[in-house]
Amino acid sequence: MGQIKEIKPAYTEARCGKHLAATEDALYVIGGKWTLRIVIAVLSDHRRFNDLQRTIKGISARVLSSELKDLELNGLVKRVVLTDQKPVVTEYLPTEYTRTLKDVISALADWGEKHKKKITRKE
Repeated sequence: MGQIKEIKPAYTEARCGKHLAATEDALYVIGGKWTLRIVIAVLSDHRRFNDLQRTIKGISARVLSSELKDLELNGLVKRVVLTDQKPVVTEYLPTEYTRTLKDVISALADWGEKHKKKITRKE
C-alpha cells in the first residue's frame, strides 16, 4: 500500500498570525454585507444615490447612506457635490484606491462561479 504523505502547513505560526491579522483588517473594511456591492456599483458607473439604491436590491436609504460614509472615510469613494446644477447633484466617485480592489473582486467572482457550479452539480 502507498504511504500517506504528510501535509505541511502553508505558513509558519508567526506568518499565519500575520496573515490572519492582515485578512481581518481587509475584511473589516470590505467584509460588510453591502460594501463590495456598493463598490462594484460605483466602479460600474452608478454614481448617484438613487441610482445606487435602485441597482443594489434590498438596501435601505439609511444603510446606503451609512455605508457610503464609511467608504468615504476609508478612501474608497469620493463624495462630489455639483452645485452648478439645479437641483444640486451629489455623486459618489471611485478613487484610485478603489481600483486596487478590482483584482480582489474578480477573484471572488471567479471563485463564486466555480463554487456555485460545484455545489449545484449532480453527482
